[in-house]
Amino acid sequence: MSIQFFIVLLYIVLLFGVSFHMKRRADKNPAEYLFAGRKFGPCLVAFAITGMAVGAASTVGVAESATKIGMAAGWYNAAWSIGAIIMGLVAAGKYRSLNCTTVPELFERSYDKKARIISVIGLSIIMICITSLQYVAGGSILSALLPDIFTMRSGMITSAVVFIGITAIGGLWSSGVSNLVSVSIIYLGLIYSVVRVLARDGGLAGIAARLPAVPGLDWMSPFSGLTAAMMLGWVIVMTTQAITAQGPVQIACGARDVQSARKGFVLGGILIFPIGFLSAILGLAALAEFPDINPTKALPQIVMSLDPFASGLTLAALWAADVSTACTILLGAGTLVSQDIYKRFINPGISEEAYVKANRRIIFVIGIITLWMAFNMVGIVRMMMIGLSLTTAFTLVFLCTMFAPGLCRKNTAFWTTLVGILGLVVWTFVPAVRIFPHVIYFEWLICIITLLIVRAIDKEPIRQPTLKKAE
Repeated sequence: MSIQFFIVLLYIVLLFGVSFHMKRRADKNPAEYLFAGRKFGPCLVAFAITGMAVGAASTVGVAESATKIGMAAGWYNAAWSIGAIIMGLVAAGKYRSLNCTTVPELFERSYDKKARIISVIGLSIIMICITSLQYVAGGSILSALLPDIFTMRSGMITSAVVFIGITAIGGLWSSGVSNLVSVSIIYLGLIYSVVRVLARDGGLAGIAARLPAVPGLDWMSPFSGLTAAMMLGWVIVMTTQAITAQGPVQIACGARDVQSARKGFVLGGILIFPIGFLSAILGLAALAEFPDINPTKALPQIVMSLDPFASGLTLAALWAADVSTACTILLGAGTLVSQDIYKRFINPGISEEAYVKANRRIIFVIGIITLWMAFNMVGIVRMMMIGLSLTTAFTLVFLCTMFAPGLCRKNTAFWTTLVGILGLVVWTFVPAVRIFPHVIYFEWLICIITLLIVRAIDKEPIRQPTLKKAE
């Protein structure tokens, strides 16, 4: 048994140990299972949002981008960091004080049933498709770093077993506490590998000296490889989805009190920030070491050039990044289906004990469906990078509902969300409308216009949601 495989196996055993330990709490009632009994302190909130944010795209994907645009690739994570901090300062406390469970539930409170239906359709599609992406990423990591043990398919199946098992067994308790382990491994693995690579290659100056000359590109500059419009687009996308995607919302709702939600997201933003730039350094080191490298293999190849302990630890870190993201997103997808479809419209009188069991079955079914999607729709990766922009409609409606209710009318949520969905379809299939550098600018424009038109036409005001006294 290789050292690398042994480290990964030990990590899997540790995760399932945490899950079964937390199962006793999760079994108590749906609030414990889906929202950790709303008992997350700032530390658990911070590690939960960091674990969700730092996935394969934030490590392997950033290293790949670094071989093309240099150190500026780290701004992918920095954008997530900014989004998490803004969520903490603006929205996390609101969600916690409302004691809500999902954005669709909040929309029904303030608007009507059709607002809940259209929003749960949009959010469920996003969450389910992103979950399938995590299997693809998990399979890629395992097959690239342990090719003698895993194929792409067996790596995806192994990833699915771990993702579904951890999430179904312990719910948010399992996901949150597991993220304490996963985020620690991510930091330890990346920092250890960066130190080893810098010591071996003569530091950043030594790496820079061996990089190919590209006119107008300073490989080591954090700003040279990105236009201001693209960088701002990343920040807007990440901030938009941080405020209304089910994963961050569920973490905020699981906080012990308003202050825990706020502080946890700000701390999480600080934890997220450095990981992208650490991954970018490894990507640049790979390009310097292997000039003809396939960019998608930059991080795996530079990692495997280190000693077995360093490569095994970093392998566990990369896969940990995928595990931590997948579990939170899978739970979020399951919550949307169970809360906003099954319990709301199919079985509203279900008992608490039966509802916990139903949640586990729903998560299992979603896990199998998304694994099938991963096997058959690998092209979904590109679509989901655009699909995150769909949260624009939800974020705009949420912010106006909370801070400018005078701009909202009874039909605002429905029409703004519908136009956001249709706008994304048009952007995807009608190239003529792509006059902006990123779809997020288009989404914000059409959603704001729709909201203002509805305000002018519709005269019926919304029901302002009642806030619970801050704890």
